Amino acid sequence: MNIIFLTIIISLIIGVFFLFLFLHLVKTGQYDDVYSPSVRMLFDDELVKEKTENINDNKTINN
Repeated sequence: MNIIFLTIIISLIIGVFFLFLFLHLVKTGQYDDVYSPSVRMLFDDELVKEKTENINDNKTINN
């Protein structure tokens, strides 16, 4: 019976350790996305073209 209590205590200690480690890494920016902003600029032109085409289409329909 003592071994069950020992394994529960050890697993709780390990779980709390990994929780604090995860919170520390999130706070220091380990999981920040540094790849997407560099790729996002490649697709901005396509979005702008689609918006201007939609605006031009709406103007021709209204005229």
